Amino acid sequence: MNYHQYYSVDVVNGPGTRCTLFVAGCEHQCPGCYNKSTWRVNSGHPFTQEIEDRIIADLQDSRIKRQGLSLSGGDPLHRHNIPAILKLVRRVKAECPEKDIWIWTGYRLDDLNEAQQEIVSYINVLVDGKFVQALYDPGLLWRGSYNQIIHKLR
Repeated sequence: MNYHQYYSVDVVNGPGTRCTLFVAGCEHQCPGCYNKSTWRVNSGHPFTQEIEDRIIADLQDSRIKRQGLSLSGGDPLHRHNIPAILKLVRRVKAECPEKDIWIWTGYRLDDLNEAQQEIVSYINVLVDGKFVQALYDPGLLWRGSYNQIIHKLR
């Protein structure tokens, strides 16, 4: 998996102070997408064990209390990202069980395949649905267009 950006302190992508990872790879390629640079799976930087370890260390850092981890992109549930994302969410739940995990995806919850559903079984909130320019509203909280749904899973 590749990623484009990692923010160790973020207050925009989900509630509270968070760690946020923007991954590479998205097959939806929604017109009007604000993050087109993340569409190609081979763009960005390799997601290494070092970056994964840093995310865990940041989530455990008591100097800056973080509520959780946000995964966006690109699309964290893109088939190319599934092995690394599954490993990461499993590790976060094992080593930081009090932290929540949010994922943004263009896939709809009802249409997820078995591998994607396994990832979702570890997360707290899924924001699903493709971005639709005609339904865009800059006032929406944690989503770009009205068709996208915030699923509070646990």
